[in-house]
Formats: sequence, structure tokens, C-alpha cells
Amino acid sequence: MREPLSWRAEWRRQLGRRRTLVAFGLLAALPIILVIAFAFGEDDRNQRGGATTRIFDLAQSGAANFSLVVVFLASELLLVLVAALFCGDAVPSEASWASLRYLLVAPVRRARLLTSKAVVGISSTALATVLLPAWALVVGGIAYGWEPLTNPLGENLTWGQFLPRLALACAYIFVTLLPIAAIAFWLGTRSDAPLAAVGGAVLISILANILDQLDALDPYRNALPGHYNRAWQDALAIEPQWTDMIHGTLWSLVWAVAFTMLAYRRFRRVDILS
Repeated sequence: MREPLSWRAEWRRQLGRRRTLVAFGLLAALPIILVIAFAFGEDDRNQRGGATTRIFDLAQSGAANFSLVVVFLASELLLVLVAALFCGDAVPSEASWASLRYLLVAPVRRARLLTSKAVVGISSTALATVLLPAWALVVGGIAYGWEPLTNPLGENLTWGQFLPRLALACAYIFVTLLPIAAIAFWLGTRSDAPLAAVGGAVLISILANILDQLDALDPYRNALPGHYNRAWQDALAIEPQWTDMIHGTLWSLVWAVAFTMLAYRRFRRVDILS
């Protein structure tokens, strides 16, 4: 007898949904849009007489530099939105379709239903975090060649050094997305409106970033979600530093576990009417 809510069925529903296709479409379009923008824009290096001082000035130097710029731009907001969308929309979408209570009558235990939604949402976020830099490397290589990474100081990382560090940086970015994913997931158990869960998580992320700018909150702002979000860049330095990445990983896991537990607690006790 087939289970009422199998992993395969949940994955098929996730990948076939319009918002999933739109999210991955936006991620796929970002590198292409940047190539077009660089093609129509003026080269800042020419304006500076050949001097390059920022990583953005080196985006057209090759696939490695281009992929790094794409990851930097996407990690600031787009990947945050994707994580909130995949995890925050999981439960409210079932409620909006009036199918949530029927799944529980099937019967599907509440913990199992919530776990399947969480796993698929987090896995989709991980897939997006992996596919974006891989696609950016392909687009950057076709557009600008396959030169290795060159930083603004003129120092180089070979492909053998760059690729493992890029993979580590993307893994770290995924970890820093977990708090927002967990907050969206928790909000999704408290509302039948997908937009409320997704938008609420993004607003909390923006608020945390604003508070993180206040020096008066030292050292407490170090615990805010997002404080160490840019620490992934340390992995791509010639001499990488790991302290901030370790702190960022630990705080991200604390926030993710806390809000996931709140989501299970809420969903276990709430009356399902949708």
C-alpha cells in the first residue's frame, strides 16, 4: 500500500509548482542579465586607466570572478527570498488549497507532514544554492573565458584552489539561509496565507540587517541572523580566515533549530480548519 504523502509525490509537487519554476528561472536569468548589463555598460577599468580596486571591476576577467560576483549579489537578497519562499509557502499553500485537513485525515501524522514539507523546502533551497554558482561559471566561461580567480590586489587562486573554496562558501551561504527558512516555516504554521509567511520572514531579515548596523548593540548584534552572512568571502581569500564562518555557522544553527522547534510546537497544537 502506498503512503498517503510519499517523498516522491512531495518532490514532484514541489518541482511542478509555478512559484518553484519562477524562482529557479530568476536564478538562471541573473547571470545572463549581468552579462547583458556589462555588455551595454562602460568598462570601469577603462575609466580608471586600467586600475582595478573592487571585485566588481574584475567580473569580466573570467568565469571565476564572474561567478563570485553573481554569488555575492544573489546572497544579499535573492537567495534569502528563495529560502523564505520554499519553506514559508509549504504549509500555507496546502491550507489555501483546503487540502491540509484532508492530508491529516488520510491519515498522515502531523509531525511527518511537517517534516516532509521542511525537508523538501530545505532541499530545494540547497539545490538553488548549488545550481546558481555552477550556472554562473558556465555563463561566465562562455562570455569571458575560463581564467582563474584574480582578487583586487592582483593575487590569484588556481582552479584547484578556487573550486573547493567556492563549494565551501556556497555551503556556508546555505547554512546562513537556514534561520530565514526556519522563521518562514514557523510563520507558515501560524497563517493560511503564503504571502504572510514569505513576506514576514523577508521583513524580519531586513529588520535584523538594520539592527546589525547599530554599533550601540555591540556585542549583542553578533547574535543576530545575518550578522556573519558575508563571512563566506573569507574562504576565498589567499589566506582564508575561519573564525567568522564558525561563529556564523553556530548562530545560524541556533536560530534555525529554535524556530523549527517553535513550528513543530505550533503545528502540533493548532486546530486545522483548512
